Amino acid sequence: MDLGGGSAQITWLISQSGNIRLSPKGSFSFPYGAAALTRKLAELKEGKSKKEADEAVAEFRKEMVANFVDAYNHLQVPQELVERAQREDGFPLYLSGGGFRGWGYLLLYVNQVHGRHYPISLINGFSAQKEQFEDTKVLKDVARNACEIFRVSDRRRIQVPAVAFLVNVLAEAIPHGIKEAHFCQGGVREGVLFQELLPSIRRQDPLEVATMRFAPPSGDAILNLLISGIPKHSQTSSKRFPESISSQVIGSFVQTLYVHSIMSKESASTAALYSTSTGIMSSTHGVSHSDRARLALLLEERYEGELPPREVDFKNSLRQLLTPEEVWWTRYVGKLGLLISKIYPAGVVDEAKPRVVLSAAWASNLGKRKDKQGLEVTWTIQKVRRDPAKLKEALEDHVGIMHKVGKRKNWIGGEDGWGMAVDVKVVEEDIL
Repeated sequence: MDLGGGSAQITWLISQSGNIRLSPKGSFSFPYGAAALTRKLAELKEGKSKKEADEAVAEFRKEMVANFVDAYNHLQVPQELVERAQREDGFPLYLSGGGFRGWGYLLLYVNQVHGRHYPISLINGFSAQKEQFEDTKVLKDVARNACEIFRVSDRRRIQVPAVAFLVNVLAEAIPHGIKEAHFCQGGVREGVLFQELLPSIRRQDPLEVATMRFAPPSGDAILNLLISGIPKHSQTSSKRFPESISSQVIGSFVQTLYVHSIMSKESASTAALYSTSTGIMSSTHGVSHSDRARLALLLEERYEGELPPREVDFKNSLRQLLTPEEVWWTRYVGKLGLLISKIYPAGVVDEAKPRVVLSAAWASNLGKRKDKQGLEVTWTIQKVRRDPAKLKEALEDHVGIMHKVGKRKNWIGGEDGWGMAVDVKVVEEDIL
């Protein structure tokens, strides 16, 4: 949906591999923009008693609901989207336009005051679950009483009751309900331009494209090495690497693996932690806040995960956007990145003569009593008679950081939280 000052538009969209499917009817437009709706509601109440005004507004609300229901029926929503909405208790809404962005900034405000510490202040990629998105009473109270609200002007405040009215109508009108709302920075202009691009360009991930300019010289080789340290899906159990940490996030992590390496140890971890929200990647469009959190935590771990006390709260707030399982894996993969950066400090790999080969597999015989489940990670280096660089000794000195990730006391949520044992070996073989 798009909500401007004068009108509101609604349609459906499916994007797969850069190909976009839209409703054959295009979109339906109604004169329910934030400013127009504010004027309309005022006109309905003008010169009337409270009872008459309430009746007029209720009649108008019925009209709006009927119009949106009719629009939904004529948009020819694909059955696959309908079935998904039935399974997941509602449709995801993707919202653009200043009217909806103002609503999103109110939601951000609510999540950043009174002891709440939502970590990212970008509207682009911000998502709200059904309960909060539809809680119009709370947001109207905030707009009326808060002294200052980030990115919400006095004009937007005046329009909040009208936007709340529209949100209530949508909650009633859309079949199967609203599952969640995603707020977008762009609008119709950006959509038209995006539609003109070739599918091969449209399918590119914005985070990967944005980080491409930072890629190390041997980015592909380092990416392949890192991926070899992530175990494949187990055929005999449900163990698997979380799909939510996508290949695009991993690719972006590798491309930014060395960006903050010129900084001192005092500032590298902190700068990496903030890089996706206020740093070098903050202006990237089309990236969810959860993906920003995943990449930020990966990069912070790559710089040993050491932070001054005042930044720990921000890190914990980012972790709150993810599941404990995801957080543990960002620690594990981040430490992989740290070790790879120590082996290849310039980001250059001689693929004809690699220094190491890496492998990871699920195991159920770890620990002193051979009864722990977890990961068995093997770093294999080329066996040589003389090694002036003492690579084996250097690796053995550093693999302890991966062992620590698997220690029960370091699991996410404490000893009863989420985690697994990690056993790391360094072996010498002929790998050339």
